[in-house]
Amino acid sequence: MAKIKKYKIARRLGAGVYEKTQGQKFMLAEQKRSKARTGRPKRPTDYGLSLIKKQRVRFSYGVSEKQFRTYVDKAMDAAKRGLVPSEVLFKTIESRFDNVIYRSGFASTRAFGRQLATHGHFLVNGKRLDVPSYLVKKGDVISIREGSKTKTVFADISERLASANVPGWLSVDVKAQTVTVTGEPKDPEPFFDFQSIIEFYSR
Repeated sequence: MAKIKKYKIARRLGAGVYEKTQGQKFMLAEQKRSKARTGRPKRPTDYGLSLIKKQRVRFSYGVSEKQFRTYVDKAMDAAKRGLVPSEVLFKTIESRFDNVIYRSGFASTRAFGRQLATHGHFLVNGKRLDVPSYLVKKGDVISIREGSKTKTVFADISERLASANVPGWLSVDVKAQTVTVTGEPKDPEPFFDFQSIIEFYSR
């Protein structure tokens, strides 16, 4: 997606929607735009606010509307089993293969993680996988395919893995260059409101 389009989306949904719009460059640009504005900004309706919260998650994780609706429907069905739909939705989308590649430090952004996954650069439990939407589970081990280790994109992989802010449900072995799923996703980022999303689709 072009940078200008991402900036436009981030202005509408919030800087946290993309990794590249969380930097100082975007913030300074927004400050200049704010000073240049005239008149009072329109206050979004309750529906508009709920839509923004839904789109924040969908665009951040790079999920199509159809796929996202599938995740929501499954989360709502989970309520019949006594589970909390918002928690199920978060765990599901956070467990996507492309997101795990990003979270572990293999990729600098979710979009790049999706690209690496699609190109088949990784193995899951020793088998090549090129499906970004695959949902990892506890015990899965992700590693770089032997034929991909010499690729330029992995030239500094040890440094990236060592410096990554890895969530507690993932365990990174920098020396072996592997990531093991040791639990389930916990504690969504404050920027995301999964309960609001469930309510949005329950209207």
